Amino acid sequence: MGLCFTKSRDISIASSSASESPPRPSSQAPRITQERNNPILSKPASTSSKATSTSEDIGHILRKPYVDINSIYVLDKELGRGQFGITYLCTERATGQKYACKSIARRKLTNHKYIEDVRREILILQHLTGQPNIVEFKGAYEDRQNLHLVMELCSGGELFDRIIAKGSYSEREAASIARQIVNVVHACHFMGVIHRDLKPENFLMVSKDEKSPIKATDFGLSVFIEEGKVYKDIVGSAYYVAPEVLRRRYGKEIDVWSAGVILYILLSGVPPFWAETEKGIFDAILEGNLDLQSAPWPNISTGAKDLVGKMLMGDPKKRITAADALEHPWLKEDGEASDRPIDNVVLSRMKQFRAMNKLKKLALKVIAETLSEEEIKGLKQMFNNMDTDKSGAITFEELKTGLSRLGSKLTETEIKQLMDAADVDGSGTIDYIEFITATMHRHKLEKDENLYKAFQYFDTDGSGFITREELRQAMTKYGMGDDATIDEVIKDVDTDKDGRINYEEFAAMMRNVR
Repeated sequence: MGLCFTKSRDISIASSSASESPPRPSSQAPRITQERNNPILSKPASTSSKATSTSEDIGHILRKPYVDINSIYVLDKELGRGQFGITYLCTERATGQKYACKSIARRKLTNHKYIEDVRREILILQHLTGQPNIVEFKGAYEDRQNLHLVMELCSGGELFDRIIAKGSYSEREAASIARQIVNVVHACHFMGVIHRDLKPENFLMVSKDEKSPIKATDFGLSVFIEEGKVYKDIVGSAYYVAPEVLRRRYGKEIDVWSAGVILYILLSGVPPFWAETEKGIFDAILEGNLDLQSAPWPNISTGAKDLVGKMLMGDPKKRITAADALEHPWLKEDGEASDRPIDNVVLSRMKQFRAMNKLKKLALKVIAETLSEEEIKGLKQMFNNMDTDKSGAITFEELKTGLSRLGSKLTETEIKQLMDAADVDGSGTIDYIEFITATMHRHKLEKDENLYKAFQYFDTDGSGFITREELRQAMTKYGMGDDATIDEVIKDVDTDKDGRINYEEFAAMMRNVR
C-alpha cells in the first residue's frame, strides 16, 4: 500500500461503510466481487506453462499453474516502485516487444479481499483492453513469489509533467487532452465500468513524441456497473472526488465530474475546490461554489467555461454525460477551441501544484520513519488494539470499533482525517507505517524537532542547506527525481533565491505559512 499524507494535496480516499451517515472518507474500498471461477482467469496464462495436476503447482491468486515469467519476458530496469510492487521495463523474448511489468509480491496480498481486488482489476483490464486511450493489457502471470501484470509500455511520462515541460499550450491543446480523457470515461461507461479514481497521475503519455496520445493506466478502484445499484463506498482522490461520493449515493456520473476537475486544472492551473486540509477540500466540494470569474478565467473562451460548468454540475442528474461532452462544440475535434496560448500563469500554478505535493509527501514520510520507538509507543499500542484480526492492517470498521473500545473522544471529522491519510491502492486497509504517519498529524507532527529531523534527512552533508543535488538524491529514491520537479521545488521553496533551501524555508513550506 502506498503512502499519502494529510497535509499533502494529493490524497486518495476510500471507505467501507454503506450506511447513510455523513461522509467518512477512509482507506477502506470494498470491491464488487466478480465471478470467482471466471473462465478468463481460469485459462492457462501461456503455452509455456507446465501442465500439472498437483495443487502445490497452482497459484492461489489466478488459480492457474505457476509460470516462470523469465521464460517469456526479460525483466530489465526498474521504472517505478510502490509498497505493493515494482514496475519493470520488460521485453518479450518471442517478439522483442517492450512492455511494462508490475510485479506484486504475493506475501503482501495477505487476505482474501486483497486477492479479490487484484482479480477484479485484471478482469476489468482484460475487458477494456483495445479501447482508445486505455492502456493495453498483455497478461497476468503468477509464480511462487510474485503476481506479474504485463501491460503496454507508456514511456512519455505523466500528463501534467509533459505539459509543464512543453512551456506553453493553447485551449486547442487543452481540448485535445480533455477529449482523450472524456473518451476514456465514455469507453468505460459504454462497456459497463465506473473508473472511480480519475486523476492526472493516472494518465501517461504513450511516448515522448509531441503528439503522443495519452492512456489511462490505473483501474485499481474500478468496478463493473450493476443495474439499479447505488454505490456508497467513498473512493477517489481528494481534489477529484464528486460531491455525491461524499454523500454516499452515486453512479457513473462521478467520472465526468473528475474529468471536469482535470479540465479545470488544465485551463487554470489549480483545482476548482481548494483548501489546505482534506476536510476543507471536501467542504468546498459540497458547497459547490465554482469560480469561473477570477484570473485567468476572463481570458478563457465562453465555450470552455460552458463545458467546465456542465461537467462540474453539482446535481449528477443534470451533469453532462461523457457521450454528450464529446459532442460539445469546444471539445469536438476541429471545434471552437482557440489556438491562442493560455496565460503562462496557468503553467506556473500547475508547476507549484505538482512540485509541492511531491516534496511534502516525501518529507512527511521521512518524519514518520525517523520517529523513535519511544515517540510512537502509544500509537503502536493503539494500532495493535484496533487490528483485531491481527492481520497487520486495519480496516475502516476496525478503526471505528477500536477507537470506541479505547474510549477515544475523536470526532467524526478526526476519524475521517486518520483514514484520509492512507493512499488507496486497492487493498482497502491501512498498514502500520501508514497508520503511524496518519495519526502523527494529531500528535504535533510538525513540531520543530520532527521537522528538523526531516530537514536533516535531505541535508546529507550537514551544511544547513538542502542543495539541488541533495534534493535530487532524496527524491530519486521515491521516483520523484526528475529535473522539472526539482527545479520547481527549489523555485517555490527557496524564497531568498540563493539556489538552496534553508531550514526556515523548509519549515515554512511544511506549515503552509506562505
